Amino acid sequence: MRGSLPSRAARRLSGRRCRPSSGEASTCCHSEHMSKERFAHDALLSMEPGADDRAPGGVITVALCGSWEHEPPCPLAPHHTRAERAGDEIRLRVLFAAEPDEESRVRAMIDDALAGGTGATPEGGTISWRLVGTWASEVRPEEQEHAERLAQS
Repeated sequence: MRGSLPSRAARRLSGRRCRPSSGEASTCCHSEHMSKERFAHDALLSMEPGADDRAPGGVITVALCGSWEHEPPCPLAPHHTRAERAGDEIRLRVLFAAEPDEESRVRAMIDDALAGGTGATPEGGTISWRLVGTWASEVRPEEQEHAERLAQS
C-alpha cells in the first residue's frame, strides 16, 4: 500500500509526527489529513445604492486569508462570497470549508470583518455599510457541489 500513508521520512521532513490518540491505534493530527466540512453563513447589510457590493466579500477574504491576493488554497477556510443587491440592501452568502473545530472561529471572523462597516475597493476607494445581521445557515442542495470543491481545496 505504497503512498497511502505519509512515510516516516516525510513526517520527519515536515517536523511533525503522527501520534495515536488514547485508545486508538493511529490517528493523524496533521490538518492536511483531516477532512473539512462544508458550511454556509449569511449576512444582511445596508449600503448606498451604486456602492461596490464586492467590498464586503473582500473584507471577509482579508480577514480569513490575510490578503486579497494569495496562492490557493485559503489558509484557514476556503470560501466563496456571493452578494445580491436589492436597493440599499445587500444579502451576502458565504460558503466555506473548515475543520469542524474551526467553524465557530471562522464565523466569528466573518462577523467581525463585516461589523467593521468599511472596506477597500480594488481602485483604492473606501466603501461603507451598516451590518444589519448575520446568521449560520445550511448549505443548500444546489450549493453542494461548489461547497465540496471548497472542501477539497
